[in-house]
Amino acid sequence: MELDYFKDKLFDILNETDELDITDILTGDKSSLLTGAIAGGNAFEIVCRQI
Repeated sequence: MELDYFKDKLFDILNETDELDITDILTGDKSSLLTGAIAGGNAFEIVCRQI
């Protein structure tokens, strides 16, 4: 599995879930970051690297 395919699938999963109440997802292709904002003001970052 290639890294880009994995990141695309991860984005789809996060984008489609209603359980996490995600209000926005930003992608940083150069830095391989997914940044998600959750209702209430919290945010998280997911770093994707192929090892």
